Amino acid sequence: MKRNFRIKVLAACITIIAAAVNVSAQGRNDKVVDKIIELGTTDNQTMEHLNVLSNRIGGRLIGSDAYDNAVDWCEYMFKSWGLEVWKQEVGELPVGFNRGPWFGRMIGGNGMSLHFATPSYTSGTKGVQRGHVVNEPTTRAEFERMKGTLKGAWVLIGGTNNGFPVDWSAEGDAKRAKIIAENEEITKQNREIAAFNRNLRNNPQEGVSPKEMIPYKSEPALFYREMVEAGILGIIQSSAVPIRALYDRNNLEKMSFDNLPTIPDIKLDNQQYDVIKAMVDRREYFQLEFDIRNHFKMGPVKYHNVIGVMKGSKYPDEYVLTGGHLDAYDVATGGVDCGNGASAVLEAARLIAEAGGKPKRTILFCLWAAEEFGLWGSKYFVENKTVPLEKIANYFNRDGGPLVPTSITVPEAMYEDFVKVCKPLENANPEFPFKVNMRQGEPGPIPTNAGGSDHAYFQMNGVPTISFGLTDAKGYNFDYNEIWHTERDTYNMVFPDYQEHASLCNAVVLYGLANLDHLLSRKGLFKE
Repeated sequence: MKRNFRIKVLAACITIIAAAVNVSAQGRNDKVVDKIIELGTTDNQTMEHLNVLSNRIGGRLIGSDAYDNAVDWCEYMFKSWGLEVWKQEVGELPVGFNRGPWFGRMIGGNGMSLHFATPSYTSGTKGVQRGHVVNEPTTRAEFERMKGTLKGAWVLIGGTNNGFPVDWSAEGDAKRAKIIAENEEITKQNREIAAFNRNLRNNPQEGVSPKEMIPYKSEPALFYREMVEAGILGIIQSSAVPIRALYDRNNLEKMSFDNLPTIPDIKLDNQQYDVIKAMVDRREYFQLEFDIRNHFKMGPVKYHNVIGVMKGSKYPDEYVLTGGHLDAYDVATGGVDCGNGASAVLEAARLIAEAGGKPKRTILFCLWAAEEFGLWGSKYFVENKTVPLEKIANYFNRDGGPLVPTSITVPEAMYEDFVKVCKPLENANPEFPFKVNMRQGEPGPIPTNAGGSDHAYFQMNGVPTISFGLTDAKGYNFDYNEIWHTERDTYNMVFPDYQEHASLCNAVVLYGLANLDHLLSRKGLFKE
């Protein structure tokens, strides 16, 4: 009896000690979360990270010196906070590209300064170039009639800018040649129709009506190759404002330093385009002057993901991930797309580290390469199984807009865990109360096609990609289309209070999920 009594007492003591240790550990976790919130509200450095990325470094196109600078700086910052860094080579480009300044003006006429942009990986001017302006030829007969005026001319082409340049590849030439041949056949048919209609006018026949002329097929810069060979200075296309400028996706991977685009592809403010075209149509004489400094560098040029690693103390081979893409189009400075994501990832890492966080699971702070070129960085991470995908609790992606997290919606199997983890956010900032919602309705199937951001390949492989519900809580009237891939994607388009709270939310939820005593359940995440 005494021996059994001693065993019971010993067991009770062990239980009490274990409970005390657990309470103590939970207290430490609570203190870390409290410290994250304190730092996140009184010493938040998200906008300083964004200042460096957007204003000190600038547009971060893969293949550019700016992108490489951003990689080096982010690696340095992660290490300064005590994190391990994975610098993951994703691929290489045959040539690099650096954008310099650009300007243009009208000589004669109203002398206006020109508002324009050029897509990345397209040609600049050969110094300052000045020339007259002509409309593009749309038929072979027009080309033959005006080819002598093309030398030294800027050519107004049809269509409306969609961000991409005219395809100057052999495939582009072949497509245009086919249309030219079809139009030549249409010309023959229209001559026959015109003759028929003339005869009918001279010899009316009851019940017989004139035939309609067949419209020509159109294509911007239809005689591109012929015009280049004739010596044009460049092409000019109408663009809605703000001007969108992407990159030469048709030719980039086929370029070499010996095979680069040769003439500028200018996307001009549509109002200025209309003024210039009207002057050309009236055969007024004036000139346009451009200085466009688009510079190439010899390749191959490698590009990398940068991943800050906060190693787990108990479950180092289980993971919670957050990410945004580091690359950005260089027509602006990538303040929103995706400086807002990258800076929130950086600050979440800093907040947890500065708060003394020791997560049980490994947290990965992912800055992806080449999202704008086709999700290349995140795709590489997933398809090469950098970490076991079945061991990822969740991947949080921030992209699309600098709005503030005010909720999260999760499947029923995750609901209790997220309620616990997100509890500190309910009133972390009274301006942005936070709520956890349970997802209603049946789950959808695992996607089979990549979506528009870096969550896509995770999701296609069954990894949870639950993200925060974002709102424009204060009514700042944000319009993503105003900045998406345009000249307006700058630092000042980001709202500091939203951005700072996003970093805080990111840090709290990452740390909470990393410290659960179990991996998040995937039950009900996708349709079975």
